[in-house]
Amino acid sequence: MHYCCLLRGGAASLSSASLKGRSCLTLKDFSSDEIKRLLWVSADLKHQIKHGKQYLPLLQGKAIAMIFEKRSTRTRMSTETGFALLGGHPCFLTSQDIHLGVNESCTDTARVLSGLCDIVLARVYSHSTLEELDQEASIPIINGLSELYHPIQILADFLTLQEHYGSLSGLTVSWIGDGNNVLHSFMMTAAKLGVHLKVATPKGYEPDKGVTEEAQRLSKHHGTQLVLTSDPMEAAHDSNVLVTDT
Repeated sequence: MHYCCLLRGGAASLSSASLKGRSCLTLKDFSSDEIKRLLWVSADLKHQIKHGKQYLPLLQGKAIAMIFEKRSTRTRMSTETGFALLGGHPCFLTSQDIHLGVNESCTDTARVLSGLCDIVLARVYSHSTLEELDQEASIPIINGLSELYHPIQILADFLTLQEHYGSLSGLTVSWIGDGNNVLHSFMMTAAKLGVHLKVATPKGYEPDKGVTEEAQRLSKHHGTQLVLTSDPMEAAHDSNVLVTDT
């Protein structure tokens, strides 16, 4: 089923506002409708590629700069493969190739890449690096992971749940582990999709206080449950999905 059919079949309330040119540093900057739209478009593209259309030239002639201060198998492979399948050209840069804030300032890097590429995906140690790149660049900046958030991981996780359950609204997801960047993105996104979230973290490893306060506000606004505990059995009780991270 294609995206246009999905819109007519139950997602008609999705915003018509364009996402073109938007950076994605954290999903807290995106509305509920915009996140749903991203998931439905992703589902449609995946369906087309998996069922015969091995090449969709939507990004033909476009280049993505992939800055990886930290190594990753899955983030690199999924990004490179996805961009190539849509006709684009990935350009991979490690910390050996580019020295953000050392030999080359973020300002200079952002301006140079803006002239040579169409989009930047950056996997960095500090979220402030992404913010500085985004402030100085004239092209979109995508967060491939920072110490605070991992938005593309959460989009992939919710796409998987959407494919399995059909609908996300009303699901209960339990997180068992430490309060890390992946959990932060879960907390910023779950309520916007109508998902109840139960979090169990060991004492001393709780999620960031500011993220927690914003997640509680979102949960109240969207009428979902957000449970924070140190007891994994309490978090797992009556849950549809258990999630952890290493």
